[in-house]
Amino acid sequence: MYQDNIVLCGASAYEQKYYFNQDFQSLPEAVKQELQIMCVLYTEDVGGILTLEFDEEGSLQFKTEAAESDIGYDEIGSVLKIKQLRSEKRELLEALEMYYRVFFLGETPDEETQKKADSEGKK
Repeated sequence: MYQDNIVLCGASAYEQKYYFNQDFQSLPEAVKQELQIMCVLYTEDVGGILTLEFDEEGSLQFKTEAAESDIGYDEIGSVLKIKQLRSEKRELLEALEMYYRVFFLGETPDEETQKKADSEGKK
């Protein structure tokens, strides 16, 4: 089991770079592209650095930071943008958490989680 947070991906407005953890290379290309677009657009809109990290329980966390000298960083906008992303990308984020729990933490999806996934797929 992992002890520390594992970075999935991140983007920096300062270096204008995107990082993707190659441990997750087996994710579908469309998912990887969606993550890249999401992270890069966030840093373009808000500034600073955004990383998506899995905690030890498999929950996906949005981590942000900004240089003290960055007067363009929008702290309030950051909170609002993350809330928006969590809402708009809920299905993707939940699927990534399930992927991490199964393939990295070795958990097996319980029946309730499986039923929930099945019922959401029928909508």
